[in-house]
Amino acid sequence: MKTIQFNQKQIAYSKEGSGHCLVLLHGFPMDSRVWNGFRRELASAFCVITPDLPGLGRSEMIEKRHDMSLMADVVAAILKAEQVSSCVMVGHSMGGYVALAFAKSYPQLLSGFVLFHSHATADDDVTRENRNKAILAVIQDRKTFVSDFIDGLFEPAFYNNHRIECDAVKSIALSQSEDAIVAALAGMRERDSHIELLTKVKVPVLFILGKNDSRMPVVKIMAQAGLPAHAELMMLDGVGHMGFLEARLATRHAIASFAERCYLLRSAQ
Repeated sequence: MKTIQFNQKQIAYSKEGSGHCLVLLHGFPMDSRVWNGFRRELASAFCVITPDLPGLGRSEMIEKRHDMSLMADVVAAILKAEQVSSCVMVGHSMGGYVALAFAKSYPQLLSGFVLFHSHATADDDVTRENRNKAILAVIQDRKTFVSDFIDGLFEPAFYNNHRIECDAVKSIALSQSEDAIVAALAGMRERDSHIELLTKVKVPVLFILGKNDSRMPVVKIMAQAGLPAHAELMMLDGVGHMGFLEARLATRHAIASFAERCYLLRSAQ
């Protein structure tokens, strides 16, 4: 793992491979370790950077609430430290919210981005209240909240047949501190809508959805895929919220092919 200092706090990330840059942003409440196998495979063709977002993994807490824009600033600082002038960013779930915030603040650094089981709308009133309830649940019993949350991310058949992989994700999530989990929940609760951004974005966007995803509004996201000038949509049958594990080969191939097209388009401009 490598580190940088951001606001006098240590931020950890890994860098592997060479060539055009791919940035993989993990979801909630995880860290960059969930990308381990995925990252190694992609690093055969790309320079792959995988940060631990603030407070999670080996990255230190920055604020009591980690807004998506703050996380985007952290990622931009990593790219600056690595002298990366262009990347394709892949954001899983919460990582997708960070990718959208990054696209708003640092469009010049993007050649394309992937919303991997993620979307561009802000929380509505019901979802915001559910975030508040989740924060209380974490404070009351972090272990039970995390265990139940992770169990619900996988399509049941995959969960039953791949307990080792699912338990590994759960172990990563259980290692996160209460403060970090609460800070991420509060940041997601307060995030902005980026629907307008999707209508104006100038780089390609790939949406990857699981048809059996219990966490994401699939029909709503399909509608969002019609907003960018250049959008691609991948629907995964029999897949829940964890496509990089549940459909590893298909999603890895899709992301690698998409990134190659993004860089070809950029070089042609």
